[in-house]
Amino acid sequence: MYIKMSRIGKKPISIPLGITLEIKNHTIIVHGPLGVLSQRISSRLQLEFKKNNQEIKLKIFTFSKEDRSLHGLYRSLIQNMFVGVTQGFTKELELVGVGYRVSIQGQRLEITLGLSHNIIMETPTEIKMETKSEKGKNSIIILKSHNKQLLGSVAAKIRSFKKPDPYQGKGIRYIGEEVRKKVGKSA
Repeated sequence: MYIKMSRIGKKPISIPLGITLEIKNHTIIVHGPLGVLSQRISSRLQLEFKKNNQEIKLKIFTFSKEDRSLHGLYRSLIQNMFVGVTQGFTKELELVGVGYRVSIQGQRLEITLGLSHNIIMETPTEIKMETKSEKGKNSIIILKSHNKQLLGSVAAKIRSFKKPDPYQGKGIRYIGEEVRKKVGKSA
């Protein structure tokens, strides 16, 4: 019987220049120009660090379905840590609707969505925010961070305040997101 291994998990992870790496008790800590990230690795996996060619490989002990899925997951998480501390990640959200506005004061995001009150959200210090608003165009929120998981959860939280309406298309959406419009009632 042939057991299929994770194709992603088998690939070695090359360590970019300018990054220092620490491995302690199944925890990997990555220091880079944009910040510091740490990730606990499952005890079912073994980290193999080769200093001479600057790469990391993950190995699994057993070929159970759960171990094989963890193999690819942790390889992707470590790769995202390296990209995050060297280049960073960006998410852009667009506010589509008449009177929808956004403003930033420090780490505070204030969004006007046509409700009876403005929505005020405190964001973590790891996330840098900026806005673009031009006359006649939709407002755009730009989020930047070195932590991909945190960035995704904050962007999803902002989007959840007013998801895109399938009939008129109004709401908060990611840049490039396609909203399938439904046909309304025909009289």
